[in-house]
Amino acid sequence: MMQFMLLFSRQGKLRLQKWYVAHPDKLKKKITRELITTVLARKPKMCSFLEWKDVKVVYKRYASLYFCCAMEQEDNELLTLELIHRYVELLDKYFGSVCELDIIFNFEKAYFILDELVLGGELQETSKKNVLKAIAAQDLLQEDEAVDGALREVGLL
Repeated sequence: MMQFMLLFSRQGKLRLQKWYVAHPDKLKKKITRELITTVLARKPKMCSFLEWKDVKVVYKRYASLYFCCAMEQEDNELLTLELIHRYVELLDKYFGSVCELDIIFNFEKAYFILDELVLGGELQETSKKNVLKAIAAQDLLQEDEAVDGALREVGLL
């Protein structure tokens, strides 16, 4: 089971975090700070798997962002690496060549895509097509609500 996922920039700025195991906020901040420092200190040619404290960490850099997952010792590192790649593919399809600014300004969509892919730290949906359908349905629902709100505002509904 995945314990948490972090997305951070090459400068060490946290862009997205999803925790699947409960920790106090102070501990989350400490873990995040230490892990970002550890990953950024590693050389580019080094392995993307590392054992850190009582978890295994899998990370992958895409452009200016690091995608980093912590998982239990008995979990498969390659499957986690594939999950990271699948998430990046979904972000690319949704945003059209995703970049750090897409994550910053549309973080709620990035979280929604992750929630469609992973539930409770376990892979929920492997089909990119099904995830993208769910996202499209959510976008449509949000647009309908925005239109209804605008019509109420002008007194037409």
